[in-house]
Amino acid sequence: MEGTAVETAVDTATQGAQQAAQQGTWGGLFVYCLVIFVIIYFFMVRPNKRRMAEYQKMLDSIKVGDRILAAGIYGTVKTVNEKTLEMEIAKGVVIEVSKNAVANVEK
Repeated sequence: MEGTAVETAVDTATQGAQQAAQQGTWGGLFVYCLVIFVIIYFFMVRPNKRRMAEYQKMLDSIKVGDRILAAGIYGTVKTVNEKTLEMEIAKGVVIEVSKNAVANVEK
């Protein structure tokens, strides 16, 4: 009987250690995933949000007479609408382009 009690105590301790190790593994995995997420956020998401905000600010600042580069074509803005703008690419040649196609604005 004495051997059985010792074996039971050892088995109980072993099971407790295994559970603690598993919980430690899950905790470590959670911390690891959290660190990876934070790194991705600070090196990818935040800079991209900043670039998109600057791009939107540039699009909102376009006015008649600005020289722009849109879809690989340089031209002068003639009219500005909500989602599109008309630009003159040569004397008398006016095309309509999406504001999202604008790559650069020269004031």
